[in-house]
Amino acid sequence: MIVMKPRHLAIAIWSIILMAAPLFAFQPPPPGQSEFVPIKELPPSEQLPAAPLLVIAYAFFLALMIFYVWTVWRRLNRVEREIHTLEQRTTRSSR
Repeated sequence: MIVMKPRHLAIAIWSIILMAAPLFAFQPPPPGQSEFVPIKELPPSEQLPAAPLLVIAYAFFLALMIFYVWTVWRRLNRVEREIHTLEQRTTRSSR
């Protein structure tokens, strides 16, 4: 038989209580839908047209890609300028 000290017993009891507390805090889920309901039978307030969301998503992605290409273009121009200045320095120093 395992004999526990009172302090260890209190810690064990409190640990069990604290781990079990969230189980009692959960409320049962509300009764949900039990079967498939076609979209045509849903009320208009629950129907969400996909076209505006799709257009917004594509527009956001296009803007993001344009921004990315613009930043790459700027960095590439900067690198080309640096290469050009280095070429000029090397031709001057070799003479």
